[in-house]
Amino acid sequence: MSKVVSETVAPHAVSTAFPILIGLSFSHMLNDMMQSLVPAMYPMLKGDLGLDFSQIGLITLAFQLTASLLQPMIGLFTDRKPQPYSLVLGMGFTLVGLLLLSQATSFVSVIVAAMMVGMGSSIFHPESSRMARMASGGRHGLAQSLFQVGGNAGQAIGPLLAAFIVLPRGQGSVAYFSGLALLGMVLLGWIGHWYAGQRRAPAKAKMLREGPHLTRARVTMSIAVLVALVFSKFFYMASLNTFYTFYLIHRFGEDVQHAQTLLFVFLAAVATGTIAGGPIGDILGRRRVIWASILGVLPFTLALPYVGETATAILTVPIGLILASAFPAILVYAQELLPGKVGMVSGLFYGFAFGMSGLGAATLGVLADHTSVDFVFDVCAFLPLIGLLAVFLPDIEPARRKT
Repeated sequence: MSKVVSETVAPHAVSTAFPILIGLSFSHMLNDMMQSLVPAMYPMLKGDLGLDFSQIGLITLAFQLTASLLQPMIGLFTDRKPQPYSLVLGMGFTLVGLLLLSQATSFVSVIVAAMMVGMGSSIFHPESSRMARMASGGRHGLAQSLFQVGGNAGQAIGPLLAAFIVLPRGQGSVAYFSGLALLGMVLLGWIGHWYAGQRRAPAKAKMLREGPHLTRARVTMSIAVLVALVFSKFFYMASLNTFYTFYLIHRFGEDVQHAQTLLFVFLAAVATGTIAGGPIGDILGRRRVIWASILGVLPFTLALPYVGETATAILTVPIGLILASAFPAILVYAQELLPGKVGMVSGLFYGFAFGMSGLGAATLGVLADHTSVDFVFDVCAFLPLIGLLAVFLPDIEPARRKT
């Protein structure tokens, strides 16, 4: 394969732009917090609208597929024509989706609202991931972790907001969060202005960087392995994100509010694992983090269906910590395999992650209807075995040494 070069910020040419990274992370938190209200409302929507598990899964599918199908195309477009202010538009779609959701009175109207929220996600993630890489100052893993942990934090906070605001006050209270969407639009406008200025910066702040010396077939095979690992991670995560509260209610007789609190514990562990995975990958190498995080979670997932209530809550913590550390490493590893295509790679992997979450929710919803929620967790426990495929990933980085 011929050498591939891309224009990117030199590792030591500029310092890490932490205010921008923090702003992107906070915006990601707002974005994903509002989006996480949709699955957090499932128990209420199921009861109020008379939905079954298959319809619950289809709502998630509508949201996730809207995001996943568009993200790679948006990423490919912005690789060629970066759009500094597109994130404001993405947050606007999320705002409209929330307002529709607050007034939805049927399964179809919930689907439409979920698709609007998905549209917002599809616009937000590819370009914001590129902005995070530009602001990294060469510390790409750290930047992706900071960016992604905002999203994980938002996903963790969403169920709490649903439990303590939406559930007591009713579906219409979802509209209260439109103010947060407006705040996000203002913040993203400021970040877009910084991004536009960076694109006009002198060329001396940039450098040409070679891609890995791999054949096209080896790169393709490596991307396929990474896609399989993302499938394993997010299909399993769908079982917890969508059905964990139902599992706790069905198996242990928990009330909805306490079940949502335990879901928050799991999602908080996911956020912690995300922020750790990127910096560890910067030091030890992405391949090692990928290998350890996907396969290393297997003992905990295998034990989860066979333990009691307290142990279930405890086991979800290492599951969230270990499994979540993989995605920052996977994303940066893929970006280094295909330099010059940051938006397309980010859109592909974020989009595939959303798609697998949606497909997983729909598939597991049908399985739960025909068997039980308990059986869903029995089956999903084996998904991390796919992590064995990490052995086929080439080592594309020099040995990392602490300085």
